[in-house]
Amino acid sequence: MVETSFENVYGELLPELVPVSGGAAQYSPLHPGARDLGEVDAASLDGLAMLAPPGTVERRHAMAQALRALSPRARLTVLALKDKGGSRIARELSELGCLVQETSRSHHRICVTTGPGDVAAIAAALREGAPQYVEALGLWSQPGVFSWNRIDPGSALLLAHLPALSGSGADFGCGIGILARAALGSLKVTRLAMLDIDRRAVEMARRNIADDRVRFVWADARADSALTGLDFVVMNPPFHEGGAENRVLGQGFIQRAAAVLRRGGTCWLTANRHLPYEAVLKALFASVNLIAESGGYKVYQARK
Repeated sequence: MVETSFENVYGELLPELVPVSGGAAQYSPLHPGARDLGEVDAASLDGLAMLAPPGTVERRHAMAQALRALSPRARLTVLALKDKGGSRIARELSELGCLVQETSRSHHRICVTTGPGDVAAIAAALREGAPQYVEALGLWSQPGVFSWNRIDPGSALLLAHLPALSGSGADFGCGIGILARAALGSLKVTRLAMLDIDRRAVEMARRNIADDRVRFVWADARADSALTGLDFVVMNPPFHEGGAENRVLGQGFIQRAAAVLRRGGTCWLTANRHLPYEAVLKALFASVNLIAESGGYKVYQARK
Protein backbone atom coordinates (compact mmCIF):
# COMPACT_ATOMS: atom_id res chain seq x y z
CA MET A 1 0.00 0.00 0.00
CA VAL A 2 1.46 3.38 -1.04
CA GLU A 3 1.52 6.02 1.70
CA THR A 4 -0.26 9.24 0.76
CA SER A 5 2.08 12.17 0.14
CA PHE A 6 1.79 15.19 2.42
CA GLU A 7 0.50 18.43 0.92
CA ASN A 8 1.65 20.51 3.90
CA VAL A 9 5.16 20.49 5.35
CA TYR A 10 7.22 22.29 7.98
CA GLY A 11 10.95 22.23 7.26
CA GLU A 12 13.15 20.24 4.90
CA LEU A 13 12.05 16.61 4.98
CA LEU A 14 14.00 13.68 3.55
CA PRO A 15 11.80 12.02 0.90
CA GLU A 16 12.98 8.57 1.95
CA LEU A 17 11.52 9.19 5.41
CA VAL A 18 8.32 11.08 4.59
CA PRO A 19 6.52 11.20 1.22
CA VAL A 20 5.91 14.82 0.22
CA SER A 21 3.92 16.16 -2.70
CA GLY A 22 5.87 18.15 -5.29
CA GLY A 23 3.62 21.16 -4.74
CA ALA A 24 3.45 20.91 -0.95
CA ALA A 25 2.85 24.12 0.99
CA GLN A 26 5.76 25.10 3.25
CA TYR A 27 5.12 26.52 6.74
CA SER A 28 8.59 26.82 8.26
CA PRO A 29 9.55 30.37 9.35
CA LEU A 30 13.04 29.62 8.00
CA HIS A 31 11.81 29.44 4.40
CA PRO A 32 11.30 32.95 2.97
CA GLY A 33 7.86 33.20 1.44
CA ALA A 34 6.44 30.26 3.42
CA ARG A 35 3.01 30.45 4.96
CA ASP A 36 2.63 31.25 8.66
CA LEU A 37 1.28 28.19 10.47
CA GLY A 38 0.05 30.43 13.26
CA GLU A 39 -2.19 32.30 10.81
CA VAL A 40 -3.86 29.16 9.42
CA ASP A 41 -7.53 28.74 10.30
CA ALA A 42 -8.10 26.24 13.10
CA ALA A 43 -9.00 22.69 12.00
CA SER A 44 -8.38 23.52 8.34
CA LEU A 45 -5.40 21.39 7.24
CA ASP A 46 -5.85 17.80 6.11
CA GLY A 47 -2.41 16.68 7.28
CA LEU A 48 1.11 17.96 7.92
CA ALA A 49 4.64 16.57 8.12
CA MET A 50 7.12 18.40 10.33
CA LEU A 51 10.85 18.32 10.81
CA ALA A 52 10.80 19.29 14.46
CA PRO A 53 12.92 22.26 15.56
CA PRO A 54 15.77 21.37 17.94
CA GLY A 55 14.82 23.81 20.73
CA THR A 56 12.36 22.46 23.29
CA VAL A 57 10.09 25.50 23.63
CA GLU A 58 10.19 26.19 19.89
CA ARG A 59 9.43 22.55 19.08
CA ARG A 60 6.48 22.34 21.46
CA HIS A 61 5.15 25.61 20.06
CA ALA A 62 5.42 24.38 16.46
CA MET A 63 3.70 21.07 17.27
CA ALA A 64 0.94 22.90 19.13
CA GLN A 65 0.45 25.18 16.11
CA ALA A 66 0.15 22.11 13.90
CA LEU A 67 -2.37 20.40 16.17
CA ARG A 68 -4.48 23.58 16.29
CA ALA A 69 -4.43 23.86 12.49
CA LEU A 70 -5.24 20.21 11.67
CA SER A 71 -8.75 19.08 10.92
CA PRO A 72 -10.23 16.27 13.06
CA ARG A 73 -8.45 12.93 12.52
CA ALA A 74 -5.93 14.52 10.11
CA ARG A 75 -2.46 12.97 10.35
CA LEU A 76 0.50 14.77 11.89
CA THR A 77 3.94 13.24 11.35
CA VAL A 78 6.79 14.76 13.36
CA LEU A 79 10.38 13.62 13.04
CA ALA A 80 13.91 14.69 14.00
CA LEU A 81 17.34 13.23 14.47
CA LYS A 82 17.53 11.45 17.81
CA ASP A 83 20.14 13.86 19.15
CA LYS A 84 18.32 16.94 17.79
CA GLY A 85 15.13 16.54 19.76
CA GLY A 86 13.87 13.33 18.16
CA SER A 87 14.12 11.32 21.38
CA ARG A 88 11.72 13.77 23.07
CA ILE A 89 9.01 14.10 20.42
CA ALA A 90 6.82 11.18 21.56
CA ARG A 91 6.78 12.33 25.18
CA GLU A 92 6.06 15.93 24.20
CA LEU A 93 3.20 14.95 21.90
CA SER A 94 1.80 12.80 24.72
CA GLU A 95 2.00 15.83 27.02
CA LEU A 96 -0.01 17.71 24.41
CA GLY A 97 -2.71 15.06 24.75
CA CYS A 98 -1.94 12.93 21.69
CA LEU A 99 -1.77 9.18 21.18
CA VAL A 100 1.50 8.52 19.38
CA GLN A 101 2.95 5.78 17.19
CA GLU A 102 6.75 5.97 17.12
CA THR A 103 9.28 4.36 14.79
CA SER A 104 13.00 4.82 14.09
CA ARG A 105 14.75 5.08 10.74
CA SER A 106 18.02 6.57 9.50
CA HIS A 107 18.88 7.94 12.97
CA HIS A 108 15.52 9.74 13.12
CA ARG A 109 12.61 9.24 15.48
CA ILE A 110 9.35 9.43 13.56
CA CYS A 111 6.12 10.05 15.47
CA VAL A 112 2.62 9.86 14.00
CA THR A 113 -0.57 11.09 15.64
CA THR A 114 -4.02 12.14 14.55
CA GLY A 115 -4.60 14.56 17.40
CA PRO A 116 -6.71 16.36 18.34
CA GLY A 117 -4.73 16.78 21.55
CA ASP A 118 -5.57 18.48 24.82
CA VAL A 119 -6.92 22.00 24.32
CA ALA A 120 -5.43 23.39 27.53
CA ALA A 121 -1.99 21.84 26.94
CA ILE A 122 -1.91 23.12 23.36
CA ALA A 123 -2.89 26.61 24.50
CA ALA A 124 -0.13 26.59 27.12
CA ALA A 125 2.51 25.57 24.55
CA LEU A 126 1.30 28.29 22.19
CA ARG A 127 1.63 30.91 24.92
CA GLU A 128 5.09 29.72 26.00
CA GLY A 129 6.54 29.92 22.48
CA ALA A 130 4.79 33.12 21.40
CA PRO A 131 6.45 36.53 20.91
CA GLN A 132 7.25 38.15 24.23
CA TYR A 133 8.86 41.25 25.63
CA VAL A 134 12.25 40.44 27.17
CA GLU A 135 12.79 42.85 30.05
CA ALA A 136 16.56 42.28 30.19
CA LEU A 137 16.89 43.40 26.57
CA GLY A 138 14.09 45.93 26.42
CA LEU A 139 13.09 44.24 23.16
CA TRP A 140 10.51 41.89 21.70
CA SER A 141 11.71 38.41 20.84
CA GLN A 142 10.51 34.81 20.44
CA PRO A 143 11.90 31.38 21.34
CA GLY A 144 13.58 29.88 18.28
CA VAL A 145 15.13 33.15 17.12
CA PHE A 146 18.92 33.20 17.44
CA SER A 147 19.99 34.15 20.98
CA TRP A 148 16.37 35.08 21.59
CA ASN A 149 16.60 36.24 25.22
CA ARG A 150 20.16 37.58 25.53
CA ILE A 151 22.84 39.42 23.61
CA ASP A 152 25.25 36.74 22.43
CA PRO A 153 28.95 37.34 23.27
CA GLY A 154 29.99 37.87 19.65
CA SER A 155 27.47 40.63 19.11
CA ALA A 156 28.39 42.18 22.47
CA LEU A 157 32.05 42.34 21.40
CA LEU A 158 31.13 43.95 18.07
CA LEU A 159 28.88 46.48 19.81
CA ALA A 160 31.76 47.47 22.05
CA HIS A 161 33.97 48.33 19.05
CA LEU A 162 31.51 49.47 16.38
CA PRO A 163 32.20 53.09 15.37
CA ALA A 164 29.62 55.63 14.29
CA LEU A 165 28.65 54.53 10.79
CA SER A 166 27.46 56.66 7.89
CA GLY A 167 25.72 56.32 4.56
CA SER A 168 23.64 53.36 3.40
CA GLY A 169 24.18 49.90 4.80
CA ALA A 170 22.81 46.50 5.66
CA ASP A 171 22.59 44.20 8.64
CA PHE A 172 23.00 40.61 7.41
CA GLY A 173 21.22 38.16 9.70
CA CYS A 174 19.69 41.01 11.67
CA GLY A 175 17.90 38.92 14.29
CA ILE A 176 15.69 41.05 16.52
CA GLY A 177 17.72 44.18 15.78
CA ILE A 178 20.60 44.26 18.29
CA LEU A 179 23.29 45.44 15.84
CA ALA A 180 20.87 47.54 13.80
CA ARG A 181 19.92 49.65 16.82
CA ALA A 182 23.57 50.51 17.34
CA ALA A 183 24.10 51.34 13.66
CA LEU A 184 21.02 53.55 13.61
CA GLY A 185 22.32 55.44 16.62
CA SER A 186 24.39 57.43 14.12
CA LEU A 187 22.34 60.13 12.43
CA LYS A 188 24.75 59.92 9.50
CA VAL A 189 23.26 56.55 8.53
CA THR A 190 20.82 57.29 5.73
CA ARG A 191 19.43 53.83 4.98
CA LEU A 192 19.66 50.38 6.53
CA ALA A 193 18.41 47.11 5.07
CA MET A 194 17.75 44.50 7.76
CA LEU A 195 17.77 40.96 6.38
CA ASP A 196 17.11 37.66 8.11
CA ILE A 197 16.08 34.23 6.88
CA ASP A 198 13.87 33.77 9.97
CA ARG A 199 10.43 35.35 9.57
CA ARG A 200 10.03 35.56 13.34
CA ALA A 201 13.23 37.58 13.68
CA VAL A 202 12.06 40.05 11.04
CA GLU A 203 8.69 40.39 12.75
CA MET A 204 10.35 41.06 16.11
CA ALA A 205 12.75 43.55 14.52
CA ARG A 206 9.73 45.42 13.12
CA ARG A 207 8.36 45.69 16.65
CA ASN A 208 11.69 46.82 18.06
CA ILE A 209 12.77 49.38 15.49
CA ALA A 210 10.54 52.19 14.28
CA ASP A 211 12.76 54.15 11.93
CA ASP A 212 11.98 55.49 8.46
CA ARG A 213 15.54 54.71 7.37
CA VAL A 214 14.99 50.97 7.72
CA ARG A 215 13.84 48.39 5.19
CA PHE A 216 12.96 44.97 6.62
CA VAL A 217 13.61 41.96 4.38
CA TRP A 218 12.66 38.34 5.03
CA ALA A 219 15.33 36.68 2.90
CA ASP A 220 18.56 34.73 2.85
CA ALA A 221 21.19 37.48 2.92
CA ARG A 222 23.33 35.43 0.55
CA ALA A 223 20.64 35.47 -2.13
CA ASP A 224 19.08 38.94 -1.92
CA SER A 225 19.82 40.80 -5.15
CA ALA A 226 18.35 44.24 -4.37
CA LEU A 227 21.42 45.65 -2.62
CA THR A 228 24.32 47.38 -4.31
CA GLY A 229 26.83 50.16 -3.69
CA LEU A 230 26.55 50.06 0.10
CA ASP A 231 28.81 52.02 2.44
CA PHE A 232 28.79 49.39 5.20
CA VAL A 233 27.61 45.95 6.23
CA VAL A 234 27.41 44.71 9.82
CA MET A 235 26.96 41.06 10.66
CA ASN A 236 27.25 38.22 13.10
CA PRO A 237 26.92 35.46 10.49
CA PRO A 238 25.37 32.09 11.39
CA PHE A 239 27.45 28.96 11.35
CA HIS A 240 24.81 26.40 12.29
CA GLU A 241 22.15 24.94 10.02
CA GLY A 242 19.63 22.39 11.23
CA GLY A 243 21.52 22.17 14.51
CA ALA A 244 24.85 21.23 12.86
CA GLU A 245 27.89 23.42 12.22
CA ASN A 246 28.16 24.70 8.66
CA ARG A 247 31.09 27.04 8.10
CA VAL A 248 30.07 27.70 4.51
CA LEU A 249 27.19 29.84 5.78
CA GLY A 250 29.44 32.55 7.19
CA GLN A 251 31.73 32.41 4.17
CA GLY A 252 28.67 33.01 1.98
CA PHE A 253 27.74 36.06 4.07
CA ILE A 254 31.23 37.47 3.60
CA GLN A 255 31.13 36.88 -0.15
CA ARG A 256 27.77 38.60 -0.40
CA ALA A 257 28.98 41.56 1.66
CA ALA A 258 31.93 42.02 -0.69
CA ALA A 259 29.54 41.95 -3.65
CA VAL A 260 27.19 44.66 -2.34
CA LEU A 261 29.74 47.08 -0.91
CA ARG A 262 31.10 49.99 -2.94
CA ARG A 263 34.85 50.39 -3.28
CA GLY A 264 36.04 51.74 0.05
CA GLY A 265 32.98 50.36 1.86
CA THR A 266 33.48 48.45 5.09
CA CYS A 267 32.30 45.16 6.51
CA TRP A 268 32.13 44.84 10.30
CA LEU A 269 32.08 41.18 11.27
CA THR A 270 32.04 39.24 14.54
CA ALA A 271 32.64 35.50 14.67
CA ASN A 272 33.85 32.64 16.83
CA ARG A 273 37.63 32.64 16.78
CA HIS A 274 37.82 29.02 15.48
CA LEU A 275 35.95 29.82 12.27
CA PRO A 276 38.19 30.06 9.16
CA TYR A 277 37.08 33.42 7.80
CA GLU A 278 40.42 35.21 7.48
CA ALA A 279 41.34 33.67 4.14
CA VAL A 280 37.95 34.52 2.63
CA LEU A 281 38.14 38.10 3.91
CA LYS A 282 41.66 38.65 2.60
CA ALA A 283 40.75 37.27 -0.81
CA LEU A 284 37.81 39.66 -1.22
CA PHE A 285 38.81 42.87 0.57
CA ALA A 286 41.64 45.34 0.08
CA SER A 287 42.41 45.43 3.80
CA VAL A 288 41.41 43.29 6.77
CA ASN A 289 42.01 44.37 10.36
CA LEU A 290 41.50 42.35 13.52
CA ILE A 291 39.88 44.94 15.79
CA ALA A 292 39.28 42.88 18.93
CA GLU A 293 39.58 39.37 20.30
CA SER A 294 38.00 38.26 23.57
CA GLY A 295 36.14 35.33 25.09
CA GLY A 296 36.54 33.12 22.06
CA TYR A 297 35.29 35.76 19.60
CA LYS A 298 36.90 38.10 17.08
CA VAL A 299 35.84 41.34 15.45
CA TYR A 300 37.10 42.26 12.00
CA GLN A 301 36.91 45.40 9.92
CA ALA A 302 37.32 44.64 6.23
CA ARG A 303 37.55 47.45 3.69
CA LYS A 304 36.82 46.79 0.03
